[in-house]
Amino acid sequence: MRRLLLLIIIIVAAFNTKPYWEDYLDSSFMNDTIAKFDSFKENPDVQDALTKINDKIGSIIYGLEGSLQDVKEEVQEPKHDTEAVEVSKPELTKPENQVFSIHNLEIGDTRETVEEMLGTPDRSSVNEYGVEWHAYHQDYHNFLMAAFDENNQISALYTNQDLIASDSGIALNSSKDEVHEVLGEPISKIRKGLVYYQLQDDGEYEIYQRDTSYITVFYDKHESETVTALQVIDEEMEQGKKDIYSDGSSELKEGFEYQLFDLTNATRVNHGLPVLSWDDQVKDTARAHSLDMAENNYFNHTNLEGQSPFDRMQEDNITFTVAGENLAYGQFSSIFAHEGLMNSMGHRKNIVKEDFEYLGVGVAFNEESQPYYTENFFSN
Repeated sequence: MRRLLLLIIIIVAAFNTKPYWEDYLDSSFMNDTIAKFDSFKENPDVQDALTKINDKIGSIIYGLEGSLQDVKEEVQEPKHDTEAVEVSKPELTKPENQVFSIHNLEIGDTRETVEEMLGTPDRSSVNEYGVEWHAYHQDYHNFLMAAFDENNQISALYTNQDLIASDSGIALNSSKDEVHEVLGEPISKIRKGLVYYQLQDDGEYEIYQRDTSYITVFYDKHESETVTALQVIDEEMEQGKKDIYSDGSSELKEGFEYQLFDLTNATRVNHGLPVLSWDDQVKDTARAHSLDMAENNYFNHTNLEGQSPFDRMQEDNITFTVAGENLAYGQFSSIFAHEGLMNSMGHRKNIVKEDFEYLGVGVAFNEESQPYYTENFFSN
């Protein structure tokens, strides 16, 4: 019986592979062989053996399909919790001592007050003022950053969410005209030591000096120039920064990287999108490109070797089905870089692209301490 089964398997295999070898055999030989096989397979013992073989093969294929389905489901399991997060917005009140408050916090409030209200920060990272931005949020909802001075009092605040309150009614999504009616004309230059630096006038942001603070109002050019973010810096802390750019230390490099990552996720939450996961491997790819641009004095997605962002990611063994890259250069901080990217439609599309799952940010500084920012997005 075993020999019979072996013979049948050999004949079946030969017959099923006919297309691969029939051109190399004489047609009369083929016709004779097929006729003999047709007669042979009518034998009852052969019919019984073929039935058993078919049953066995069928069970093997079914088992394989089951195993492949298990793997497929495991691979396709969502990598992010995309369910809606129920987070209530705080009830905002008018500031008591300042023009603006953020999440009912003002410059001069104590760290103790912040922690009683918000708990411990989700991340602390060095900023351009030589202190730390402390980021507070609930899965990037109600996102804000605060910095403290040596007396543990708030010396800086920032948000790009609906946490802004003012004594004049200015809030997130207020128009530029409304801001001008209340705050008047913004400053056009800022002094650092003996040098005055001219501020850009492209409509993306305006800086005001009020209440011993520097207030930067950022606008969304794609949303009718409405208020999209607010930064308030204590005047003493701003004046303590002796140059327009800070020395590019390794701590500041890492701080800018994580800050840009957090700002991107806070913006995605604003647009009802899932947050991105940090990826160290693609961060290295991004950082290498920023360093290459800084050292070789160019600014381009294509490097001097002709490699695209996707070439660089593939070279670093990063597997992706969709990917994108954002670049920024020369901004004072990650806040200014992010707000600028959001006002550039091509970069904005990457930031709010639903398909992306991962992000790595790389920063490097040139000899003048000007930062280069690279964001690499991808999904696999």
